[in-house]
Amino acid sequence: MKNNFFSVGLEEEYLVVNKYNGELIVDPPKGLMRDCKKKLKGQVKSEFLRSQIEVGTKVCNSIKDLKDNLIFLRKNVAKILNKYDLSFIAVSTHPFSDWENQKHTQKRRYYNLADKFQMIGRRLVISGMHIHVGIPDNELRIDLMNQISYFLPHLLALSTSSPFWRGENTGLKSYRVSIFDELPRTGLPEEFGSYDEYKRHIKILMNAGILDDPSTIWWDLRPNVKFPTLEMRICDTCTSLNDAISIAALYLSIIHMACRLRRENKKWRVYSKMLINENRWRAQRYGIEKSLVDFGKSKLVPYKNLANELIDLVREDAKILKCEKEINKIKNIIKTGTSADKQVKIFKEEIKKSNNKRIALDKVVKFLMKETINF
Repeated sequence: MKNNFFSVGLEEEYLVVNKYNGELIVDPPKGLMRDCKKKLKGQVKSEFLRSQIEVGTKVCNSIKDLKDNLIFLRKNVAKILNKYDLSFIAVSTHPFSDWENQKHTQKRRYYNLADKFQMIGRRLVISGMHIHVGIPDNELRIDLMNQISYFLPHLLALSTSSPFWRGENTGLKSYRVSIFDELPRTGLPEEFGSYDEYKRHIKILMNAGILDDPSTIWWDLRPNVKFPTLEMRICDTCTSLNDAISIAALYLSIIHMACRLRRENKKWRVYSKMLINENRWRAQRYGIEKSLVDFGKSKLVPYKNLANELIDLVREDAKILKCEKEINKIKNIIKTGTSADKQVKIFKEEIKKSNNKRIALDKVVKFLMKETINF
């Protein structure tokens, strides 16, 4: 990432499946990653599991550029996989494949993680979406991390894509969060008074030999180790590319709004982790379907109302950033549902019709394969 203010980048993790039966693959063909790296250069890499592929956009200076680059990545990953009779789904859990069959990638880092986390590591058949915004100033990154934690549940709710686990409807819209939270150093970030205070905490764990580097702190929002960015990590991988771009535009606009308030000697109120965690759970459980707590009013407010308030809140910033169109498409997500909502709807409709769980799950995966490359 370049050192430019308000640059934006996006990383997505995909699950690779057999294009005929939708099963999650166990061992990728030997030439697959070689072909991906040849075509996509430094924008693709293997992930913890061999059945995963991670892509990352270039450093983009507009949401339009971000969208164009993400289309390029998804389109070319699809072409390469098709040569091997494979496909991919942009989703955070596979609807029916079993984690027990999966193998981790043969890299030292992943061997170390597998050894440290044991059963928890073997269950990590999950994917996520990470959005980076360039913030060169270290102190500003910490200040923004403290403030913007409030909005993390709102962003998670919009992205939910993991309602199924091992063929079961979990009843949660983001079951991925439940799996990921079993790891240490996950969840909401701590609140720090300064960048030096943050570094002191990191240094204690590194000196103790717990951390090799700060990249193994997997908070929902964190200062990135390699790049001068504030990295938002709470979101599920969005099946719809347009949903992913709208969420990226919203996150970018929220950061711009917080910086604008700062210039006016104002700031967003910093709320306790206890309160934000309540909304985080509700977003994980219900997605956009129900409500989150409005802390100022001390009551539950329908997510639709909160989303409309948020859109209005960042409208000025979206105009400056030239992403008003993408921000307004948040309303489309509210109207038609997230990937999780659509998956559950397809599943329930087929169960009602055929009373066959496997047929219903197959229909869900076919939808995911199609929607992933529907630009």
